[in-house]
Parts: sequence; C-alpha cells; structure tokens
Amino acid sequence: MSMTKPVAQMRITNDLREAEAAIDNALLQQAKLLSTMVLARRETGSSPTMGHEAMLRLVKSQQTILTASGELARVHGSLLKIQSDVLGYEDCPSEGAPTQPFIPAGIIAA
Repeated sequence: MSMTKPVAQMRITNDLREAEAAIDNALLQQAKLLSTMVLARRETGSSPTMGHEAMLRLVKSQQTILTASGELARVHGSLLKIQSDVLGYEDCPSEGAPTQPFIPAGIIAA
C-alpha cells in the first residue's frame, strides 16, 4: 500500500476544496465579464441589442457552471459517506486545519 488512509483523506480534501474554489472563481469571473459587457455597451452608446447573443451564451455558461457546482456538492456528500464508512467519522476537516500530513521533525517523507 503506497498511501495511507489519512494521507488520502488530506489529498482528497485539498483537491475538493480547490475544485469548489475554482467553480466559485469561474462564476465570479463570468459575472465580472457580464458586468463589463453591459457597461461597455452602455458607456459606448451602443444599441441595446449589441452583444445580446453573446450575453445569452454567457448566462447559459453560468447556468452550466451552477449545475456543475451542484454536482460537486453531491460529490462532497458522497465523499463524506465514504469517509464515515472508512474512517468512522463524517465531519469535514475545518478550513484552518492542516491539509498536509504531520511529519515529526527529523523524519523525511518519501
């Protein structure tokens, strides 16, 4: 066995948090883009229909990301169940908890 269960848990926790943050960042960036598009249209005096199709596609993209976010939440729930079955507890490690295994001084990890 090349990976212990606690190390696997820490790696999965790190990757899950990164995936959740990436989805949030994508939503924020798309919201920023939509805002910039509307502002640019207004500030340049362009027609109210200018860029309408692009905005519709952007909003559809946001809906897709929100759907992905919901699926990732389901993944999170499934992983909590696995954690409960394998490690005997279902609590998420707190945000401030170390996400790397503790290695006592003088021991070098392979």
